[in-house]
Amino acid sequence: MSFHCILQLEIVRSTPGVFEVLHQLIEDHPAATLGVGTILNAEDAQNAIVAGAKFLMSPAMVKDILSDSQDCGVLYIPGVMTPTEILSAYDAGAKIVKVYPVSTLGGTHYISALKKPFPHIRMVASQGIPIDLAGEYIAKGASAVVLSDAIFTKGAMAQCNLSEISKFAHIAALQGREAVDQRKRCLE
Repeated sequence: MSFHCILQLEIVRSTPGVFEVLHQLIEDHPAATLGVGTILNAEDAQNAIVAGAKFLMSPAMVKDILSDSQDCGVLYIPGVMTPTEILSAYDAGAKIVKVYPVSTLGGTHYISALKKPFPHIRMVASQGIPIDLAGEYIAKGASAVVLSDAIFTKGAMAQCNLSEISKFAHIAALQGREAVDQRKRCLE
């Protein structure tokens, strides 16, 4: 089993002009892995795919998006909350699921509990995760964490403070890398 840290940027559907923003970011940063989140219907999924999204995320499982994205080769990460939803999404073809809202459900303890019956299902921990817990989520079995509010803080966004945003992203990446390295050592 191999682990590696990949930074991706999800642009939420509620962003004004989200598909134009995505298209421009892809032109400016062609090597970046960019996607659209909070996709709730097949039409928005198709618009995101046309704009160049490499992945789509939803807070729930939307079967039309799953089948359309599989046909286009775009990764769809449906939101799940319960063990039944996790297994249903996986059986329907999801390669990875987003456990949402993870902090409300028990945080790292919930991820750890879910990985026991589902060690073969990759999970993204999402919602309310502070930067200082990113590594712990990875250590407990999450394949990735969503840190949008922790990195893009309201204060930094209001002030357009890109250096603060960059600092938070760097800290999160380091914690993720350390957790991945620790998991690798434990499996060796």
